[in-house]
Amino acid sequence: MRPDALLDHAGALVQRVLQFRQPSDAEVAAYFREHRLLGPRERQALADTVYALLRRLPTLRHLAGVDGDAASAAPGAAVAPRRLAALAWCGDRELLQAALDPRERSWLLEATAVDPAALPEALRHNLPAWLAAALQASLGTAQFWSLIEALGQPAPLDLRVNVLKARRDAVRRSLAALGISAEPTPHSPLGLRVAGKPGLQKLALFTHGEVEVQDEGSQLIALLVGARRGELVVDFCAGAGGKTLALGAEMRDTGRLYAFDVSGHRLAALKPRLTRSSLSNVHTVQIAHERDERIERLAGKIDRVLVDAPCSGLGTLRRSPDLKWRQSPASIAELQQRQAAILQSAARLVKPGGRVVYATCSLLESEGEAIADAFSAAHGRDFAPVAAGPVLARAQVAEAESLTQGEHLRLWPHRHGTDGFFAALWTRR
Repeated sequence: MRPDALLDHAGALVQRVLQFRQPSDAEVAAYFREHRLLGPRERQALADTVYALLRRLPTLRHLAGVDGDAASAAPGAAVAPRRLAALAWCGDRELLQAALDPRERSWLLEATAVDPAALPEALRHNLPAWLAAALQASLGTAQFWSLIEALGQPAPLDLRVNVLKARRDAVRRSLAALGISAEPTPHSPLGLRVAGKPGLQKLALFTHGEVEVQDEGSQLIALLVGARRGELVVDFCAGAGGKTLALGAEMRDTGRLYAFDVSGHRLAALKPRLTRSSLSNVHTVQIAHERDERIERLAGKIDRVLVDAPCSGLGTLRRSPDLKWRQSPASIAELQQRQAAILQSAARLVKPGGRVVYATCSLLESEGEAIADAFSAAHGRDFAPVAAGPVLARAQVAEAESLTQGEHLRLWPHRHGTDGFFAALWTRR
């Protein structure tokens, strides 16, 4: 494809994504379905460019000379999306230069020569003001800017080894034989961190269920549950089932593991993953809401409950940078109400001596510590808080205490190299 045509595609895709009509990954996928002649390398360059733009949207809009808010960046003038695409370009640099006319090359040289340190703070952190204020209050100035640096980078590719089928060292050797470099994850005893972005879905290791793609932080949440052989366990908000699969493997495919979710579509996406994993102890159940009568029948009978609650997803900003422009204080407040209600309902399933774990993939205290503290205050007579550090240590998690904040698990991209997660746990008295 001619360089100028590929840059035109980049501009058109940028224009669509900045409408924020749907999540950026869905918008990118839809664009690629409409333009099937784009090759794999071209698609990779276009997708990477979009995500690089979303990570630094205010800065790049400023350099491109685009006025107004982020959501209205594209419709104003035809030149804006092309300039934004050029500034964020993640493909071949020579191809980009070939796509630009002399005037554009001169402009790009001048724009990229701007010292980021000289820009206003809002153009350096590239966050909505409300989110920047909340994170600065949680972390302090120095840690906040370390987080900002980490959020500006793509997330690593982590795998979880399915202990029912393989061992980590053996999987690592198999990947090496295929020319794929992988190192053990720093904390999870089940994880491998893969270099680059190799295609994994057609590898026998993947199709035979020996590995699943799963961020190390998500692996640690599943280990915190402490699921054992023969137990009754509930993954209350299972979604597509990444943590469900991890729990089933920890149970060695014994006992009974319920995967609840309100979305039949998400649960349907779990089924082929279950087939690959060879798990037979998982029972998927679509529920209407957190007070569904099928949940009530299990009250007081369950050994372990994981509440991976619906949340803002702001812990995944390295992967989904558009989320910071799609969330707001109002949406966070709505989520808090749902989170509290779901945790309260799910906790009733736990039998005396059983464990409930509340987790969110969020950087915000309002979705983590605030929900946990309110639950403890309201239900302290029935539920005793449990320190996360010793539980992780028993699960052979390396440097477990470095992953905690007080009694809770608190993971940060800049400190731990994982997505941002929070988790708290209690034992029923």
